[in-house]
Amino acid sequence: MQNPVQLDKTLATLDSDRDGAIARLLEFLRIPSVSTDPAHEADVRDAATWLCRELRGLGFTADIRDTPGHPMVVARSQSGDARPVLFYGHYDVQPVDPLDLWDRPPFEPALEETENGTVIRGRGASDDKGQLMTFIEACRAWKAVHGALPSDLILLFEGEEESGSPSLRPFLTENRDSLTASIALICDTALYADGRPAITTQLRGLVGEEIIVTGADRDLHSGSFGGLAANPIMVLAQALGTLKDDTGRVTLPGFYDGVEDADETLRRDWDALNFDAAEFLGRVGLSTPIGEQDRTPLEMLWNRPTAEINGIEGGYTGDGFKTVLPATARAKVSFRLTGAQDPQKIRDAFRAHIRHHLPQDCQVEFHDHGASPASVMDTSDAAFAAAKQALSDEWGRDAAYIGAGGSIPIAGDFKQILGMDSMLIGFGRDDDRIHSPNEKYDLDSFTKGARSWARIIAALR
Repeated sequence: MQNPVQLDKTLATLDSDRDGAIARLLEFLRIPSVSTDPAHEADVRDAATWLCRELRGLGFTADIRDTPGHPMVVARSQSGDARPVLFYGHYDVQPVDPLDLWDRPPFEPALEETENGTVIRGRGASDDKGQLMTFIEACRAWKAVHGALPSDLILLFEGEEESGSPSLRPFLTENRDSLTASIALICDTALYADGRPAITTQLRGLVGEEIIVTGADRDLHSGSFGGLAANPIMVLAQALGTLKDDTGRVTLPGFYDGVEDADETLRRDWDALNFDAAEFLGRVGLSTPIGEQDRTPLEMLWNRPTAEINGIEGGYTGDGFKTVLPATARAKVSFRLTGAQDPQKIRDAFRAHIRHHLPQDCQVEFHDHGASPASVMDTSDAAFAAAKQALSDEWGRDAAYIGAGGSIPIAGDFKQILGMDSMLIGFGRDDDRIHSPNEKYDLDSFTKGARSWARIIAALR
């Protein structure tokens, strides 16, 4: 671990250069690196170039690596005897539509005073340029104090995260030997809801399916054919309605194979968060948890699998009324996975379930919308405890190990392709409005985020 005096100097350097750090972030945010829009292809490359120039100026060996899509930026510090660490972030941003809902131009970022403190307003401020820059600023301060960068760092910055990361897995596979480290750090996450620092240690996986049930060769008059002919909407609704039993458990055979209860360390951390399910649901106009009633709300959000109908359509839904038996009905269904659940087995079980409910006169087709397993990190690795203590020291509150109900595929990719666990540490907040108009990043998140990374780097040396 770094000498405490040197750490204090590094933190003091960050504090003294706060204005410079803000200016650099604002410059970065002015680049409209929208990866999903072909009109911004040159802007995305400009952002990669900007990053590469900054990193080289700090002493990293940095290169732009072309892919079939937008480029990757890969940088390295000098080799040494420290534990090799890979840091990941993304420099592309979401589209800004609808533009008329922004209070200021999205690529003209600025500091703003709000009732909750100073924020950095602009597209990408929180997701993910501001978060990415917290780590770079920590490295900048480290070099100013030590005369050299922290050794054995690999930085990987992606330009396609907001457009599905189509080039990422092939890039990781092709560069497996040069990118593999002992652990990965991912900054694309947030503080816990009450501002408590946190390390996300598990992420649910995902299976997406689209189902189309077809009956007659045309829509039928319900008076002439009702009661005799198959109704695809009824068929589909009955099949989907039996996906769960009265207790909230999913009925697919083998669905819970590989699902594990949270260990005692996680349970203690989760209990200490004092999660209020009624307050959480109240934010969206609800009040009462559903699902497996023998589980705590946080278990249901983070450590239990789900089956959800995301969309369903068929027949006539226009103005007025039309009495038909529709020829087709379709639905989109997703499963969130935990533990060691096998995405392909879940997909196969679901398709068998639909076919089981299919009458002789109906046909079904399925469309695959992706699959990824859950990611569960090994918190017995000493790096987790070291980072947790570093975060607690900076924020003056005990950091927690938390889960995430959603999926962050990069963590699974690092596990599957590079064979290493990830620590997901970020400083965003629930109200940052990522992907929405008026995105912001708290100035406190930016400054304390950089200080947090300086502490974590010191703890891992």
